[in-house]
Amino acid sequence: MSKMTTSPPNPVAAPPTPPGHGQAPQQSGLQSGLKNRHLSMIAVGGVIGAGLFVGSASGIAAAGPGILLSYALVGAMVVFVMRMLGEMAAANPTSGSFSAYADRALGRWAGFSIGWLYWFFWVVVLAVEATAGAAILTSWVPAVPQWAWALIVMFVLTATNLSSVASFGEFEFWFAGIKVVAIAAFIILGGLAIFGVLPGSANAATGFSNLTSHGGFLPHGPSAILTGVLMVVFSFMGSEIVTLAAGESEDPERAVTKATKSVIWRVGIFYLGSILVVVSLLPWNDPSIIKKGSYVAALDSIGIPHAGQIMNVIVLTAVLSCLNSGLYTASRMAFSLGQRGDAPAAFARTNSRGVPQAAILASVLFGFIAVGFNYLWPDTVFQFLLNSSGAVALFVWLVICFSQLRMRGIILRENPEKLVVRMWLFPYLTWATIAMISFVLVYMLTDDSEGGGRIQVLLSVLLAALVVAVSLVRDRLGARAAEKAAVTAR
Repeated sequence: MSKMTTSPPNPVAAPPTPPGHGQAPQQSGLQSGLKNRHLSMIAVGGVIGAGLFVGSASGIAAAGPGILLSYALVGAMVVFVMRMLGEMAAANPTSGSFSAYADRALGRWAGFSIGWLYWFFWVVVLAVEATAGAAILTSWVPAVPQWAWALIVMFVLTATNLSSVASFGEFEFWFAGIKVVAIAAFIILGGLAIFGVLPGSANAATGFSNLTSHGGFLPHGPSAILTGVLMVVFSFMGSEIVTLAAGESEDPERAVTKATKSVIWRVGIFYLGSILVVVSLLPWNDPSIIKKGSYVAALDSIGIPHAGQIMNVIVLTAVLSCLNSGLYTASRMAFSLGQRGDAPAAFARTNSRGVPQAAILASVLFGFIAVGFNYLWPDTVFQFLLNSSGAVALFVWLVICFSQLRMRGIILRENPEKLVVRMWLFPYLTWATIAMISFVLVYMLTDDSEGGGRIQVLLSVLLAALVVAVSLVRDRLGARAAEKAAVTAR
């Protein structure tokens, strides 16, 4: 397979500059090994994280049926952000995605900072998901200790990513496929049970009465909607992965355009549809939702045998999917940073199979270290890592918004024919989305529980400030070195 190039002419790339000053090398080295079916399933599966299956129960307990409004608000935010990202990515698909666009639109400091913060977020996620998957596998095969299972799943998916991008795509295709089929089956079976037409269902078939008959639609008041937003917002992280993967696909522009336009129905069906089924089948305050988990409780209510084990298989699939895509995403961001001179040059090199081997190994190494922290110091060092990466997702979305405000003009000025995806009601809806995300960040500061929103925002802001400071100092030193070299040359 021929190598992809990132050489000019490039519709929104900055003018060529010397290596180490933000410009990608002429040859990216990545290969277009992802087929359209891979990209389609990555786009669909990217919005279905393990957080949907595991974390929705606490959201339902906090907001009651009103959790639907929480999911709808966050879902709308994600749709708008993805539309903005799609506008930029369709014009210039690249493995650096929003980090590369921030580099061009906002400055080197922005691309450097958000790229490294995003990398850090995903390598911490690797440890979280490896531990979660290991817990499930240990319950099935207790003879193998949990730490060993964590290492096994990390090794297997590292080998998959090192093999080729096509191997990553194939694994993700089947992982995502299982999640999609599971959610679709859940919605269909649950919908039939809600209206009493599912043969053999043990549910009372009360229609949608559970939405209002147990203290009303908002049993804890309207403020609970915002509490629910804080509890569900991070389960949406991962939607943007398809824009990074598009750079290694056969037809990146078409893949990005298709994924961006389909995000509305993906969020609507998989999140709102499945949660609607849960809160319609069961009263929101049914103890089984917290005890068993929302989806297991719903399946039990309609008499599906072995619901707990079925859900464990699905959750494990979601965890492995997140691990697989997380390692891919972290490595491609590291690769892009290496290309732009913002990371070691080795990160930008690929092997004969078109895989950024050093970027993958560096990412998984930090993931392994984080797994060790999780077992050795779970309440101190690892908790710090979790909290300091807690608000990074929202920072990423903010950077996407601000980048799009500038990139629209750049695209129109340089290659208007590349503007095949447009953000709606620009720039008003972009500014409205910025306001929504900012409000969520501010509201998080009111959550002073242990490991809650306040500590996450404060530590994430501290980490972001340190990364930005490193970038600014680095640029200043580089400028001085360039001036000194110019003086010497005279």
